[in-house]
Amino acid sequence: MTSQGKVPGGRPVAVPLVCLALLLSGCSAQSIASSAPPSPTATRPVPEQSAAPVSKPAPTRRAPALPAPDVAIPKDPAQLARALTTTTAELRRAIDSWGLKGKAPEPVVLLALHQQRIYRYLARNPQVASLTYAKLPKALAGPAKDNVTAGRDLLTLVHPISGAVKFRVQEPEPADALLGYFRRAERRFGVDWEVLAAVMFVETKFGRVRSPSHTGAKGPMQFMPGTWAAYGMGGNVHDTQDALFGAANYLRASGAPRDYRRALWAYNHSYRYVNAVQLYARQIKRDIRNYYAYYNWQVYVATTRGDRRLTGP
Repeated sequence: MTSQGKVPGGRPVAVPLVCLALLLSGCSAQSIASSAPPSPTATRPVPEQSAAPVSKPAPTRRAPALPAPDVAIPKDPAQLARALTTTTAELRRAIDSWGLKGKAPEPVVLLALHQQRIYRYLARNPQVASLTYAKLPKALAGPAKDNVTAGRDLLTLVHPISGAVKFRVQEPEPADALLGYFRRAERRFGVDWEVLAAVMFVETKFGRVRSPSHTGAKGPMQFMPGTWAAYGMGGNVHDTQDALFGAANYLRASGAPRDYRRALWAYNHSYRYVNAVQLYARQIKRDIRNYYAYYNWQVYVATTRGDRRLTGP
């Protein structure tokens, strides 16, 4: 649980790859010999077998090339809409192909980062974002607006850093392991796992951030020492499962699941924070693939010289 100054999540274009060549197969003509002995004076005509029809395999879908980690983000609303549409569709396909066990494959990592960078650009440019929504497919316009609004709300809580500051980051636990923790906490405390996931996403990008906040909050769920002593149930604030159980315990004691806004306000005294968490949780409830996409969003730090990415490719 942190105060102002958290690092939130940002945003996609793609170029086609060449498909593999398709091999076609067919039968050649074949002679059929007569079973009768051949006539010494005449040759028997040999009927020709008709060639078997050639069956062509269905064409393979051409997947766009993966975006480079720092490829330029378009500035034109129409291009932004096309880039976001393509990246989101390809990211969903990549998540479906992942298997969802262990480390995320490269396509998921690169596409998620590109999606994040587009959303970060839109969050920082409200007028461009408004023009972009109108050019998106209807099914994507609503989720895009939610992501941009959440990102913008969190950016208002950030104070850009000047000078040298050390941040400790690490690889997060696998997404499937975290999902198991979220669901166990939900069963025990009655707090929606999607809300717990959204809190962890906003606080530390699923445990990537190891540094304490400037106010002294610690662990993957960013607890202040006094709050952890009251609700951590004797666990280790740096242990992921202990921290998630402590967060679920605190949210329930603060009003969840009856009143999530009240509970989240207790977790962080900012309604912009509350709105962002609820928007992200809504996206995860809408499509669990959004959980796996957010899991692969990276840690950014706002500095007086611009954003700096600390994790990822």
